[in-house]
Amino acid sequence: MDTVKVRLQTQSTYKGIFDCVVRTYTHEGFHGFFKGMAFPVLSVAVSNSVVFGSYSNVLDYITQSQHRERDQGSKAPLWAVFTAGCFSGVVQVLVTAPIDLVKVRLQSQIGRHSGPGGVKYRSPWHCMAVIFREDGARGLFRGIGALALRDVPCYGLYFLPYEFTCRKLTEEGKQPSTYAILMAGGIAGVVTWSCATPMDVVKARLQMSGAGGRVYKGTLHCITASLREEGIRVFFKGLLLNSLRAFPVNAVTFLSYETLVRSMTALPCAQD
Repeated sequence: MDTVKVRLQTQSTYKGIFDCVVRTYTHEGFHGFFKGMAFPVLSVAVSNSVVFGSYSNVLDYITQSQHRERDQGSKAPLWAVFTAGCFSGVVQVLVTAPIDLVKVRLQSQIGRHSGPGGVKYRSPWHCMAVIFREDGARGLFRGIGALALRDVPCYGLYFLPYEFTCRKLTEEGKQPSTYAILMAGGIAGVVTWSCATPMDVVKARLQMSGAGGRVYKGTLHCITASLREEGIRVFFKGLLLNSLRAFPVNAVTFLSYETLVRSMTALPCAQD
């Protein structure tokens, strides 16, 4: 789903989701849908630990508490939740920008074989090496401005609806149930990606700039050029796919996080 989303955002040759799926499978087979996934899969644990770890620590710092506010019976104010979420977005951008760039480059190239007339990048590591050779270390952070504009405010929104929904579905003084966590996580994912999709399109196009895609001078130029050439609808390419995958993925993500936190805090060493 992510590969189809990226191709719809960066290329104007597809008529829609179904057309992209059919053409990808016809030309590249089933493997074509998993291009660029090695890097994100290997790094997703680090990425999530950075996001949730920085969020929890900043929220504790803001509220002057050593433990999560919900566990103590009093709740952190929602403005603190949003602020801590935004900070986690900053850290996330710095850590994952090169990984996301490589993923998008690999997902966007069409073909089965490397070499003349084939694909440019053979693997994630080869992609990084080529980018570094052609553009230097700075090239690995191409599109980081658009990535920051997407992730910093949207991670604030990510945790805000989660906390709000959890509180609404949980009785006072009790911990959120599995159902509450799943629903809150799913809603948080859909809300976040609904707001993030326009900048997600810009980010993907900037990352492909000069690598088989149109060359853009910067974030503002990408926004104005895309709007002029394809209309306002261009900024919502991939919205349906983002929303469809957002609910189950983020529901499971938050449930895993909450379960692990409770398990760790229940250990004797955590009490000490």
